[in-house]
Amino acid sequence: MKTKAVRIYGKDDLRMEEFELPEMKDDEILATVVSDSICMSSYKATKQGADHKRVPNDIHINPTMIGHEFAGEIVKVGKKWADKFKPGDKYSIQPALNYKGSLDAPGYSYRWIGGNATHVIIPKDVMEMDCLLPYHGDSFFLASLAEPMSCVIGAMHASYHTRYGSYVHEMGIKEGGNMAILAGAGPMGFAAIDYAINCDRRPGLLVVTDIDQARLDRAKKIHSPEKALENGIRLEYVNTRDLDDPVAYLKTLTDDKGYDDVLVFAPVKPVVEMADKMLGFDGCLNFFAGPSDTEFRAELNFYNVHYAFTHITGTSGGNTDDMREALEMMGTGKINPAAMITHIGGLDAVIDTTKRLPEIPGGKKLIYTNISLPLTAIEDFERHGKKDPCFRELHNILKRNDFIWSGEAERFLLANARPI
Repeated sequence: MKTKAVRIYGKDDLRMEEFELPEMKDDEILATVVSDSICMSSYKATKQGADHKRVPNDIHINPTMIGHEFAGEIVKVGKKWADKFKPGDKYSIQPALNYKGSLDAPGYSYRWIGGNATHVIIPKDVMEMDCLLPYHGDSFFLASLAEPMSCVIGAMHASYHTRYGSYVHEMGIKEGGNMAILAGAGPMGFAAIDYAINCDRRPGLLVVTDIDQARLDRAKKIHSPEKALENGIRLEYVNTRDLDDPVAYLKTLTDDKGYDDVLVFAPVKPVVEMADKMLGFDGCLNFFAGPSDTEFRAELNFYNVHYAFTHITGTSGGNTDDMREALEMMGTGKINPAAMITHIGGLDAVIDTTKRLPEIPGGKKLIYTNISLPLTAIEDFERHGKKDPCFRELHNILKRNDFIWSGEAERFLLANARPI
């Protein structure tokens, strides 16, 4: 079967190509890809090429498909998996396989599977690690967002606390405690707010900071303090740009007790150091944002490490259980990460979008791999709709949903956009 896919050949060398997939084996699965959300990790892989820890050294000869936040439908199932999967099943994939201790992952390391493709062959590694996850929702884009959502869930689970005199780590954010998300009005911050408000282990105080008031206003509109209060959470949004002493102000919100959990969503030295200064007794600093600089450093107060038991943790992605939790919470309507999405595009938008990802404002860039569409901001649909009836109707659909991407919008786009 032929596929169209974006593959990496080296640093900054991405190519969209059409080629034949090999014949599917009995321990493999043939599938379509419908949606893929572009991750900053794909940008890093593009910049680093074979120097990236998940990208093979021989991509100049054997290029691999990029994209790892994807969902689609199963087309054909090999004999080995016929009792577990069937054609027509919707799926999502946990890319962090850890197959036999390897870092290999779909979207980085494999020739025949990645999110930026029309068709893929799912290798046995994915099924053997139980990383091919059934999805029962009616919108593919939510399954694509399960992977980034799982990263947030994993971070919350990885935070930990202790009791004085005990060496046992109690995993998870402190229930009923003081929590802050710094640089938290971006797409992943939105996911963290959504989860913190609606998970089964919630803070009592949640403070979200940023230096962009427009982003904070949007976050406040989507995740309102009033809604958070219904779940027993006092939610505060704070612009730290013009504060003379942000740490002092943020600590007043805790009656100067400090924060039990501080999550850092930007790999910026002053932000990390601010997080450290905000910690209360037994406070956990969770460094969420992965830097591209291998020499990234920030100062920490080791007096507090010794006497106040402050500590630091970090995660890179979530595990399969985290992803299952994301899919379950989305399926039951407990969380809705659709607000993360600010741009829509087709497969032909992938290369430019991936290469310029840090320069493009907004949140998640969602790709529908079987259509041709330039990357377009949702806020620009009305303007494009003056000439294009497809955008006009999309604008009308989203207007009814507070301009948040939806299953209705997805179905209309897939039915009316130009095929790739």
